[in-house]
Amino acid sequence: MNSLDHKLNDIFEGKVVRKDLLHRIKKGTNVPTFVLEFLLAKYCASNDALEINAGMEAVLATLQDNYVRPDEANMAQSKVATKGSYRFIDKVHVRYVEKEKRHWAALENFNSQRIAISQQFYKDNDRLLEGGIWAELTIAYNDIEEDDYAFYIEDLRPIQLSRFNFEDYAKKREEFSRDEWLAAILRTVGLDPSKLSQRQLFHYIMRLAPLVEPNYNFIELGPRGTGKSYFFSEFSPYSTLVSGGQATKATLFYNNARGKVGLVGFWDTIAFDEVGGIKVKDPDTIQIMKDFMANGRFSRGVEVIADASLAFVGNIDMSVEQIVNSSQYDLFQPLPPQFDLAIMDRFACYLPGWEMPKNSSNFLTNDYGFITDYLAEAFHYVFQHTNRYEEVTRRVRLGSAVEGRDEKGIKKTVAAFLKILHPSGAATDQELEEYVAYAVESRRRVKEQMNKRKPDDEFARIGLSYFNTEGKEIIVFCPESKNAPATQDPTRSNLKDAENLEPAQPDSAQKSKSIQPEDQPTLSDPIAAEKTLPSPEAQHFTIYYGDTGHSYDSIFGPYFQGAKIVTIEDPYIRASHQIQNFVRFCETAVKAGTIKQIDLTTSYDGSTSLTEIQEKLKDLQQSLLEIDIQLTIALNENLHDREIRLDNGWTIKIGRGLDFYQRPDSWFGIGANDLGLRKCLETKIDIFRTAS
Repeated sequence: MNSLDHKLNDIFEGKVVRKDLLHRIKKGTNVPTFVLEFLLAKYCASNDALEINAGMEAVLATLQDNYVRPDEANMAQSKVATKGSYRFIDKVHVRYVEKEKRHWAALENFNSQRIAISQQFYKDNDRLLEGGIWAELTIAYNDIEEDDYAFYIEDLRPIQLSRFNFEDYAKKREEFSRDEWLAAILRTVGLDPSKLSQRQLFHYIMRLAPLVEPNYNFIELGPRGTGKSYFFSEFSPYSTLVSGGQATKATLFYNNARGKVGLVGFWDTIAFDEVGGIKVKDPDTIQIMKDFMANGRFSRGVEVIADASLAFVGNIDMSVEQIVNSSQYDLFQPLPPQFDLAIMDRFACYLPGWEMPKNSSNFLTNDYGFITDYLAEAFHYVFQHTNRYEEVTRRVRLGSAVEGRDEKGIKKTVAAFLKILHPSGAATDQELEEYVAYAVESRRRVKEQMNKRKPDDEFARIGLSYFNTEGKEIIVFCPESKNAPATQDPTRSNLKDAENLEPAQPDSAQKSKSIQPEDQPTLSDPIAAEKTLPSPEAQHFTIYYGDTGHSYDSIFGPYFQGAKIVTIEDPYIRASHQIQNFVRFCETAVKAGTIKQIDLTTSYDGSTSLTEIQEKLKDLQQSLLEIDIQLTIALNENLHDREIRLDNGWTIKIGRGLDFYQRPDSWFGIGANDLGLRKCLETKIDIFRTAS
């Protein structure tokens, strides 16, 4: 143990753990970090090699016997039923059911939502009611048949902190110098600070900024394998990582149909992994994102205010040196095309990911660091309860080139450094100057790239600066572009010419103009589809018994072009296989890319369970809502006709409605899943155009 190890153990007794033990055991298990650290603190609280080895075996044995994996839920429940009780490690949360006027516990991997729990447990552990905590639990079996539950919690010992004392944390921080505290933070995330430069240490602290500063907009682009997403996926239970896929306004911001706030209302930090792969089809999503990034609020019929910070991380494949020396390319190249200058201008910091070392065991620490969950609780507290912006405003003076969003971004970055490294005390003038210089550089990197994109001088004031304690103005440069004329003084285009400029492409793409497969227009790209696909024609034809090759995509797909509302009247969407047919019809509508609303009218009879129909259709309704398509459902006992109408003017009549497929001989045969390969029943199809 070195001097900092001794100091951490003496002052933060029970709150630190040896990180090399975590690295050893983490590689072979898929268990949350704080669960492993809890077990290590329990079994390996020693410096004796023999005791540590015995403790490691105990940790592995505990995980084998007590950690519940999702695919072992049934076996775990059986253990409790046969043995009467059993001890598990699992995530537990408690919810209050208003109709029953009582609390129920739910275990995540044990896969039970209705477990009885004593009032004392959730009174002693506040976070059970606020998202849940990982814990050691003794689950007992209830064999009283009259009761409406099979399991109850007999004993509960939190693994994550159930309460956090910020005053104690801040007071103990004063026992450390700034550099000692910086080293302790880096050790907590598993890194050896002695292997990193001062600049790299600041980069890692910068990655933590969205976890401590509300409404902080952060971007990091760099090579693969530098641990960009770890800080948001593993470090804090108050952050969530959105990995690729579509970013919809209902999921992120507000679901109008359900009247519920999206992710921004539930997390301190929302991080977007592989930001270049994000698909944003609805322009409203981008507009709401701009409003939220600007001031933490937006309106979707109701005014919503939330504190969540947005972090965007992704890969940059081109040479940074070539980019900064090119008049055509910029460091925002990997962002999706929907991310315009207004989005970029809201970034407080662009972290140069290309300066981060690749993940390697050479950079891992063998020393003590904080238990991850303890530091995450400290960050959550300062996120919610402290504001250092005014303190920064009093102590920092910025140059004349610093404009409105520059000033806000720089000051929020400095405030984040203070929250992480000086949670209650003030930084010295020298320390504060280091933070300000770093913050100004981080914002300048954003402004330089916007200046390269803009054909006029809107963002031309890139010479951002600050005044040091001696009153001298210091202009800050980004090291990668300081000597790059193409970035410092980019060539301006005439505004008329700029409108005709093609988007910047990599050099290799300019040399070869061949169209890549992903560039081909598809039905999911409605603008391209409308330009390139031939207009469909009215038709009348018969599908004969036993025919194949007739899928919903082939029949309806061409006619969905430009349609936003689909109205379907079909009395026979009630049996399970008929509802499955309707789901596939909706999937065809989703692929069109323009549909916003589907109106279904169907019927039922005495042999059909109305409740069952409604439950299945509600599942579909919710699924469509998550991709911003509204499904309305109406039941009409007297409905007989079958008709599909599109608001682009097309009407489609099928004699049998959607249910014109034969039941497959086996659900494991060809045609069971692909309707284009399934045999049909005989039916007539009329497709004709009416007024829109």
